[in-house]
Amino acid sequence: MSYGEVVAEHLRITILRLLAEQPDYTLNDSMIRDLVPQFGFRPSRDNVRTQLAWLAEQGLVSMQCNGGCYIAHLTERGEEVAKGYATVPGVKRPSPGGA
Repeated sequence: MSYGEVVAEHLRITILRLLAEQPDYTLNDSMIRDLVPQFGFRPSRDNVRTQLAWLAEQGLVSMQCNGGCYIAHLTERGEEVAKGYATVPGVKRPSPGGA
């Protein structure tokens, strides 16, 4: 597995876990980009949108575009992956007590 693939797996689980922490399981791409640096990532907005599109293809988030802003909503399957109850190839499985 390449370095880029490992980073993508970690970024995807981080995005899912951020969504799972929200009361309405929803964040826009700008907020995600602002929040992931606390976990050691500095992705571009384009990279965040690419990962959100990938997560949507897997059925882990649903997406809508509102005036150029992409809004991600965690699906039930996405929540199961975020909590480690289910696994999806391409998404890092969370550690038992943390990220």
